[in-house]
Amino acid sequence: MSRKLFGTDGVRGTANSYPMTAEMALRLGAAAGRYFRRDQGHEHRVVIGKDTRLSGYMLENALTAGLTSTGMNVLLLGPVPTPAVGFLTRSMRADLGVMISASHNPAKDNGIKFFGPDGFKLSDEAEAEIEAILAGEIEPAQPENIGRAKRIDDARGRYQEYAKTTFPAGLRLDGLKVVIDCANGAAYRAAPEVLWELGAEVIAIGVAPNGTNINEKCGSTHTLTAAEAVVAHGADVGICLDGDADRVMILDETGQVADGDQIMAMMAARWAEEGRLQGDTLVATVMSNLGLERFLDARGLRLERTPVGDRYVVEAMRRGGFNLGGEQSGHIVMTDYATTGDGLIAGLQFVAAMARTGEKASRLAKSFETVPQLLKNVRYGQGSQPLEAEAVKRVIAAAEGRLQGNGRLLIRKSGTEPLVRVMAESEDSLLLAEVVEEIVAAVKIAAG
Repeated sequence: MSRKLFGTDGVRGTANSYPMTAEMALRLGAAAGRYFRRDQGHEHRVVIGKDTRLSGYMLENALTAGLTSTGMNVLLLGPVPTPAVGFLTRSMRADLGVMISASHNPAKDNGIKFFGPDGFKLSDEAEAEIEAILAGEIEPAQPENIGRAKRIDDARGRYQEYAKTTFPAGLRLDGLKVVIDCANGAAYRAAPEVLWELGAEVIAIGVAPNGTNINEKCGSTHTLTAAEAVVAHGADVGICLDGDADRVMILDETGQVADGDQIMAMMAARWAEEGRLQGDTLVATVMSNLGLERFLDARGLRLERTPVGDRYVVEAMRRGGFNLGGEQSGHIVMTDYATTGDGLIAGLQFVAAMARTGEKASRLAKSFETVPQLLKNVRYGQGSQPLEAEAVKRVIAAAEGRLQGNGRLLIRKSGTEPLVRVMAESEDSLLLAEVVEEIVAAVKIAAG
């Protein structure tokens, strides 16, 4: 069954434009409610969280209307990180969890992500079934069976207390100065409070959301602001989250950035030493740097690659019984602790290693030398299929031939934006730049 509405991470788009309209959110809520009410054996409930985007109010109300119309009872969490929704869906015995967020996208965008009763994101198959229900007539509940809505006032506090349980017992962050950049997003209160309660001296930035400034010159996709704060305050480490706090970037004491690959390398090596790395395997996507693979190979560890999207990482982890995975972009998935990427808990793992070893962030944040990697995005218009053009296929084939044995090439459409992503890796920097520019030029022509 094909999916048209759902991308690699739920449904996403510009707020008040298809598919991110109030009408579509209402229908999507009703379709999801009908899908999860097929089992009539108990009272049905759904938890809804959101980030700090202005459009979150509109979509929250529309989803609530759609869900209650099919008999689902709605528990409103307010602004909480995406991983908090996964945690609370399972903790509160809900049938469904919903997160309203466009993650690292600008404030004008929004999105809707669904979690199953186990706290994990829905499979492609489940999303396709919801789309099929959406395409038909959605049967409403009888008047006496319409659902209720209730706001959960302590949702953030519940998540914060859980996040602290993932930090080693008896360990404190006394004497550690931490810059935490919350991207004016969902973790703007939770992350600084958790770090402070664990003993850190906290310099919090990106903690003044106004509905329109989420991810704006801050957070994991714009680390310069946090890097300047680290240097200015003489901080030991910086932690940069994205708008819904499921991604993280780490900054060392000089302001240098460690991406998801470096964070996963550090964690995989240490977990393996402690006998905690299940299957001696790290799961990452095709975007992860070749240097990470070489680092793991040298330690007798294995890298299993998946398509792009933290959901596919999680699915591979569950199939193989692995407990560590993630993406170069900063999704770090630790299934011992969370059902999805959790930027705060990953950040806690990093500062715990600092506190336990006494080593500087710069020592822990760079485990391997990266193979030069170049990524460029090409935007295309609605209805355009630039990767289907024969001219583009010829240029890509020629580039693959030139890189044979000297790097690798990855061309893909984004699952969340109308972009073609052109990525190549090679230790020959001149060759790297040439093949990427040739492909980008061909895609631009094909995209009009």
